[in-house]
Amino acid sequence: MNTVFAGNVSVLSALLAWTLAQSIKMATIYRKSKRLDFSALVSTGGMPSAHSAMVCALATSVGLREGMNSSLFALTLAFALVVMFDAQSVRRAAGQQARTLNRIVDELFQHHHLSHQKLAELLGHTRMEVFAGFLTGVGMALLLHSCTGSLS
Repeated sequence: MNTVFAGNVSVLSALLAWTLAQSIKMATIYRKSKRLDFSALVSTGGMPSAHSAMVCALATSVGLREGMNSSLFALTLAFALVVMFDAQSVRRAAGQQARTLNRIVDELFQHHHLSHQKLAELLGHTRMEVFAGFLTGVGMALLLHSCTGSLS
């Protein structure tokens, strides 16, 4: 398993792009709150989109390795587009619905004795967060390929 990560520049590009995006989120939270919150490393939502960064790094790396006309690049590109669309539409809508439901529960909780468990609200991304993830992923793949000498 260790050789898969070390020997496959596409897998490494994807993992490093995800790690970079999540680290940026953690640094942003630290800058605002002045406290380290390691849960940011596995959180959803926020700037930049780690999901977008990961799939864009993978697609870019596969395109650089296999060629932009290859079937494998077409597959990874389609996968990346679906993930980015989902991040900025379906998951974002779910987060907005959770926010509304949390407000309703807060109002009910003030007047009735109900259990008070909040839903996760930060699930999706804005288009800007997805675009920043795209740039992070493509940039990471290009950087890693240039450092390893695997750019054509």
